[in-house]
Amino acid sequence: MGILLSVLRVVALLGTAYVLFKALQSYLGHSPLDNIPGPPSGHWMNGNMGQLFDRANWNFNHEIGLKYGPVVKLHGMLGTKQLLVFDPAALSSVIVKDQHVYEEAPQVLAIMHCMLGDGLLATLGERHRKQRRLLNPVFSIAHMRHMLPIFYGVTSKLQLAIATRVKNGQQEIDMLDWMGRTALELVGQAGLGWSFDPLVDDNDGENLGTAVKAIIPTLAALPIPRPLIPLAMRIGTPALQRRLVAHIPNKRIRRAKQISDEIESHSRHIFEEKKRAMREGDAAVMHQIGEGKDIMSKLMQANMNANNEDKLPEDELLGQMSTFIFAGMDTTSNALSRTLDLLCKYPDVQDKLRAEILEAVREHGPEIPYDVLVELPYMDAVCRETLRVYAPVPRVLRKTRKDIVMPLSTPIRGVDGTLITEIPVPEGTVVHVGILAANRNPEIWGPDAAEWKPERWLDPLPEVVKDAHIPGVYSHLMTFLGGGRACIGFKFSQLEMKIVLTTLLSNFTFAPSSKDIFWNVAGIQYPTVGMNPKPEMPMKVGFVRSA
Repeated sequence: MGILLSVLRVVALLGTAYVLFKALQSYLGHSPLDNIPGPPSGHWMNGNMGQLFDRANWNFNHEIGLKYGPVVKLHGMLGTKQLLVFDPAALSSVIVKDQHVYEEAPQVLAIMHCMLGDGLLATLGERHRKQRRLLNPVFSIAHMRHMLPIFYGVTSKLQLAIATRVKNGQQEIDMLDWMGRTALELVGQAGLGWSFDPLVDDNDGENLGTAVKAIIPTLAALPIPRPLIPLAMRIGTPALQRRLVAHIPNKRIRRAKQISDEIESHSRHIFEEKKRAMREGDAAVMHQIGEGKDIMSKLMQANMNANNEDKLPEDELLGQMSTFIFAGMDTTSNALSRTLDLLCKYPDVQDKLRAEILEAVREHGPEIPYDVLVELPYMDAVCRETLRVYAPVPRVLRKTRKDIVMPLSTPIRGVDGTLITEIPVPEGTVVHVGILAANRNPEIWGPDAAEWKPERWLDPLPEVVKDAHIPGVYSHLMTFLGGGRACIGFKFSQLEMKIVLTTLLSNFTFAPSSKDIFWNVAGIQYPTVGMNPKPEMPMKVGFVRSA
C-alpha cells in the first residue's frame, strides 16, 4: 500500500507539473486559435469548462453556437485554447478524412479503459480496426432480423410488468428505471446471451443496472484529478493501473472503480460460462439464452475461426462485453425515456403514433415483422426527430496528434474582423465535436432547428440538408457519429427503440407526473427530479382503453 501511494504521489506531482507547463506555454505564447471567436473565459482556472460541463447550463451549451458560429474558441484549464466545431467540412475532417490526426482524448480513453477494459471505446488505431472487423458482421441488418424474437420476448415481459402495476388504474411509475432495466435485459439476451433481470420485481436495491446508470453522473462529477488518470494508465500492468486509480483520494473515483469492478465481474462470469458451453458442444450452446444467436456468441465463434493475426485476446473479448453492457444500456434507455417524456408533453403526437402502431398490430399481430416495423412512417419520424434534437451524447472529444489545417464549409469572421477560410490547429488541441449543435444547426435545418417536430421527416428533406454532407452514419445527423469510430450498434439501438415503443404505446398511455423533470447536461443526457442527483423520470401510466 505504501509503495502504491508513493507512486500515486509521483504521478500526481508529474501530472500537475505537466498541466501547469502546458497551460503556461499556452498562456504566454501566441496561438493560431486566438483569432477564432468565442465566449470570454468563465474562470481563471477552469476557463469555460465549468460552464460547458455544468449539468444545469443548457443555455451556455446551446447559445455559444448561435452567437459565435460553427467553430468556437473555448478556454480550457489554465488558459489553454480549445475548439467546439459543428461546421460540416470541419466535421468531415475531424471524423472521417483526418480521423487519424484527431484521436480520442487521452483522458476519455483512460477513463473508458478503467471503467470497461479494452473494448471498442478504449482502443485506437489498428487494435480498434481489428475489433471492428470482427464485430461488424454481428451488427448487420441480417443478424438484427434473427434477434427479433429475443426483442419481442423481453418486451412482452416489460408489458406484463407494467400491466401488473397499473391493474387498479393509472399509477406513477419511474419509466427511466424500467427503460434501463429493459435495455439491460435486451443487451443481455440479444448481445450476450444472458438474462440479467426477469423484469418482475420492483428494483429496490443496488444491482448491475443501477450501477451502469450511475456511471455518467459519477464521471460527470469527477474533480481535477481527471487529467492525472491518463498518466496513471501508462504505469505498469493493467492491474497496477486500476489499483493506482482506485487509490486516488476521491470518493467519486472510488465509486467509479466499484462500478467498473461490478461490470467486469459480470462480464467475466458470462464469458466463462460461454467458453464452457462451447467446449461441451452445440447442444450446450443451444440451451443458452439466445441459442447461440446472440452477438457475443457469434463474436466468440468468429474469433475461434479467425486467422491467428485476426484473433482478439481474451482481455479484449471481455472488454467488448463490458462495453456492450454500458453502451447498449445507457444511451438507448435514455433516448427511450426522452421519447416518452416528449410524448407526455405532446399528447397529440402520442395519439397519432399509437394509432399507427395499433393499425400495424391489427394487420400483423403484436410481433410486427421487421420490414413492416422499420418502415412505419410516423414511428420513424418520431425516433429520428428525437435522436436529432435530443441526441443522447451531446458532444465527444478529440485531441490533435500533430499540427493540421481544419477546412471550413463557409468562411467565419475572426476576432480582428478578417475572413477565415481555414484554421491552423496546433498539435495537442482539444476539439469538442458538437453533435447536438450540428443536429440543431439553423443554417442547415432552418429557423425551427431546435424545435421537436416529427412531421419534418414525413416530407422530403430540404436540399440544404442533403447538400451539407454531414459525415454521420445516420440520416444526415451526427447522433451516431461517422468514420472509423461511428457507433457500431446504431441499428441495434434503432430496432430496440421501435420495438419498446410499439409494445408500450399499444398497451399504455403516458402523462406527465406532478414532479418537475430536468434533463442534465452530461456525457449522456439523463433526467432527474429537479436537481436531485439520482437519475429518475416518474410519469403517470395507465391502460389504453381498447387494450
